[in-house]
Amino acid sequence: MKNVKGIIFDMDGLLFDTESIYYEANQVVADKYRLPFTKEIYKQFIGVSDEEVWAELHKMYADHGKETVQQFIDESWGMAHDRFKTGKVDLKPGVYELLAYLEEKKIPRVLASSNVRPVIEILLEHAGIRDKFSAIVSAEDVKFAKPDPEIFVLAAKQLGIAGDEGLVLEDSKNGILAAEGAGVPVVMIPDILPPTAELETKTAAVLTSLHDVIDFLER
Repeated sequence: MKNVKGIIFDMDGLLFDTESIYYEANQVVADKYRLPFTKEIYKQFIGVSDEEVWAELHKMYADHGKETVQQFIDESWGMAHDRFKTGKVDLKPGVYELLAYLEEKKIPRVLASSNVRPVIEILLEHAGIRDKFSAIVSAEDVKFAKPDPEIFVLAAKQLGIAGDEGLVLEDSKNGILAAEGAGVPVVMIPDILPPTAELETKTAAVLTSLHDVIDFLER
């Protein structure tokens, strides 16, 4: 893909293996409160904003009582974020290599994540890649979560480019829909969920890992 003037990176599930941490925390706390939670249920919420997830959990487990569901939410969220604060979260394959390539080619990068800024900063700093991004657009910077395109519209503005001059790297359905809405081409690198046939039609490519993005850009 030629003439890409800027790259917009998602974070959870793309740069860092955070989804497994979220799931493990949810499962541990759900088991504690004897809530019928499974990995399949967790998968339904990948790429969805915290507020939407929490509202749906209250509906799903209403028979268990509002207080119990809120304790489940608070404790599982806290457990995951305690892990994030340590910075000890695995990077996905190809992160360093792709960032080094983009730096060499002088292609600017911004991060556009639905996570909160303190967690983003901790993870980037611990991995030694904070300086690889000229800007961060976080959950605090937007009114609407993905699949609303707002976050990628803002990210393109941070890069100073038109949407079709950029490229989004995403792992989730809502991220791909948000990129489409913003008019920015998107490459999917699946994490936990494989792409559907419909999602594949909305992407410029579906790649196995970030390693493959280099070859994609060289085509």
